[in-house]
Amino acid sequence: MKFSQFYIPVLSLSLFLTSCKKNPVRAQQTGSDGSVETEKPNSDYRPAFKGQTRIKAVKTSAAYKVEILNKDLGRPWGIINLPDGKFLITDKKGHMNVVSTDGKQVSKIEGFPRVDSKGQGGMLDVALDPDFKTNNIIYFSFSEPFGKGNLTSVAKGKLSADLKNISDVKVIFRAEPSYDGDKHYGSRLVFDKEGFLFVSTGERSDKVTRVYAQKTDNYLGKILKITKEGKPAPGNPFTGKEGYKPEIYAYGIRNPQGLAMDANGNLWDVEMGPRGGDEINLILPGKNYGWGDVTYGIEYSGQKVGEGITQKEGTEQPVYYWDPVISPSGVAFYTGNMEEWKGNLFIGCLSGEHINRIVMKDNKVIGEERLLTDQKERFRDVLDGMDGNLYAVTDSGKLYKISKK
Repeated sequence: MKFSQFYIPVLSLSLFLTSCKKNPVRAQQTGSDGSVETEKPNSDYRPAFKGQTRIKAVKTSAAYKVEILNKDLGRPWGIINLPDGKFLITDKKGHMNVVSTDGKQVSKIEGFPRVDSKGQGGMLDVALDPDFKTNNIIYFSFSEPFGKGNLTSVAKGKLSADLKNISDVKVIFRAEPSYDGDKHYGSRLVFDKEGFLFVSTGERSDKVTRVYAQKTDNYLGKILKITKEGKPAPGNPFTGKEGYKPEIYAYGIRNPQGLAMDANGNLWDVEMGPRGGDEINLILPGKNYGWGDVTYGIEYSGQKVGEGITQKEGTEQPVYYWDPVISPSGVAFYTGNMEEWKGNLFIGCLSGEHINRIVMKDNKVIGEERLLTDQKERFRDVLDGMDGNLYAVTDSGKLYKISKK
């Protein structure tokens, strides 16, 4: 099919990375405890179990190649593949781009609703309808001006055959209440095998809204499970229970910019903590993940969060946490061409300025590696590409390709 395009040169930069320890590009620092963390924690909190933090460092043995396919993508936030292999990439400013597989050709999609792009807001994540090949429908999350503030909304619309426009746009879900803020919207979108949509929402950051994460009469600080029409998914854990919104799947969440499903159908959330306390959570129906009653982080001021506790009856422990933070954003389970990476969780890190590789066994973390630290980039999202390669977008507007050498 033909559609209007403008061209952006591909950078000639290709970093060929080997497993040689003398190569500074591949050098990974390790702390005295053998983990990838060399800095002191912000608090004196102790993990609830061995391996919950600062697990032993691992190192990729196979050679791989890093390429920058495009360096001028604006402010990308989410990246997915279209069925033909092209990329659909959201831009915080309020639109999406279709990008060719080699990164050279970029085409803007018009017709999206207005977004509130200040702070952490804007056009956020995108997901294809499970029947996209026949209906051309996409779902997207964005910070929508609403009421006296804004909120995280989920909408759907139909892409035109030439991928230039979106039509029949309808907001199917709003994470009320609205709030006049600019932080912690979440939000990622993941369809399960039954065609239901998981949505992650933040608690909007401020102390006045933090309490909503523990309350169940609202949609802030939650993992939600809805139908394609935005209704509660059948079988949700709180359906018919007084005081609970029926769309809620799990709660007690802070700022979940990572959401992914593994090969076994387990749902995982990766969320940002305050100073310390970034978490990986195995999301189970009806569970409370603790924020802001329990955390392994402290306030930005240095004070304790709440009572300063890390465990509480009725709340779930994170499978893994970081202190200091890495600011985890988009995540993906790898199924590609690098044999030793298969099944690993890859995390785009913002303040950490790297791609984090997490090795798991039986839903426990057994190894961690920090990749592309030499790039000094804020990695916003990662993609397990349909071609067997790993891709990532950065806040500076770059599209990375990581492939087997």
